[in-house]
Amino acid sequence: MTTAVDPLLAQASELTGGLADFGDDSFRDGLEVFLDSGANEGQLTEIGKAALEGMALSNLVNRLNVVEWHRTHPELATSNIDSPIFLIGLPRTGTTALSHLLSVDPANRSLLGWEISQSVPPPTTATYRTDPRFIAAMEAPDMLGMINPEFKAIHHDPPDMPLECATVLGQHFSSLHLSTTFNLPSYMDWIRTNDHTQAYEWHRTVLQVLQSQCPGQWQLKSPVHLIDPSAIAAVYPDARFVLTHRDPVNVIASVCSLVRSLAGTFTDTDWQNYIRETWPEVVGSLLDNQNAFRDAQITAGRGDSFVDIAYSDLVGDPITTIASLYEQLGENFSAEAESAMRVHSAEHKKDRFGSHSYSLEEWGLDRDALTERVQPYLTRYAEYLE
Repeated sequence: MTTAVDPLLAQASELTGGLADFGDDSFRDGLEVFLDSGANEGQLTEIGKAALEGMALSNLVNRLNVVEWHRTHPELATSNIDSPIFLIGLPRTGTTALSHLLSVDPANRSLLGWEISQSVPPPTTATYRTDPRFIAAMEAPDMLGMINPEFKAIHHDPPDMPLECATVLGQHFSSLHLSTTFNLPSYMDWIRTNDHTQAYEWHRTVLQVLQSQCPGQWQLKSPVHLIDPSAIAAVYPDARFVLTHRDPVNVIASVCSLVRSLAGTFTDTDWQNYIRETWPEVVGSLLDNQNAFRDAQITAGRGDSFVDIAYSDLVGDPITTIASLYEQLGENFSAEAESAMRVHSAEHKKDRFGSHSYSLEEWGLDRDALTERVQPYLTRYAEYLE
């Protein structure tokens, strides 16, 4: 039976000169739910429909190219991703700022947007910042900023800074960020109950390509990793985890505002009620997952694989905070890295694109009820929330 998936697969194959091997076909499950939810529930504008289909097509094209590169370079399948560092705090807790700072350390390896969407041929260390794909990304207009100027004050992904590696999971169509970009109720339900192990196996497949000629210590960031952190440990058993901490009750209001602004780019429908009813519980479940995962890792003798950072420390004194992070990770905080981070910090001040205003009241959310929902987290991490 032909589904909405099949024409997209055929189009992706045509765009890659006839490539037809997409790898593990479990990606189809998420793709079908994603397309169906977008078509029947998303209430998308014409721009939104084009954005959703374009995102799906781009993901499929990169899958084809990555699978083909592995076929012609079989040695990559056994290459290790050594002790990757995952930044897995909640959204709005400083993970982006931390990832950007870590990325300017020459010893670290980050994911930029252009290499996520155009992974083949893999970048090289010598030409990483002169690669035509990098130059094109730097010169391309900021389409999201043009369509939705207010979003830049909430979240900004410059092309020369790391992008959330959730976008790699999106190439397996198993990523919570897809339900942040568009309001997709059925896809949201599916993503919250899905086993994400195969998505992380794809994640590893992509990293194997990207590090083959441009190695380094991977530092990978996305709050959506908290949807199924056990899948990270299954695929990357020596992974290390950095948890950023901020009052989750305030985070909930900020997340609701972010989703309304981003997803609102692609719909004219008022999704306020859906966001209010959905996202506070999503954030609460991410914290539940984080607690359960850490407990499981402690039981498995991996308790020392976690480092905690208070948002207030990161904002107030980023260099000292990162120096402590490196020490706890057992990594060398070189003078070159510190100097680069000081320059970056001075040039990238918070709120440089405007301030982000939000409140629980505008969402009709009750602070006491939310506090009760996240109380286990508040109790466990009280020292980082002062």
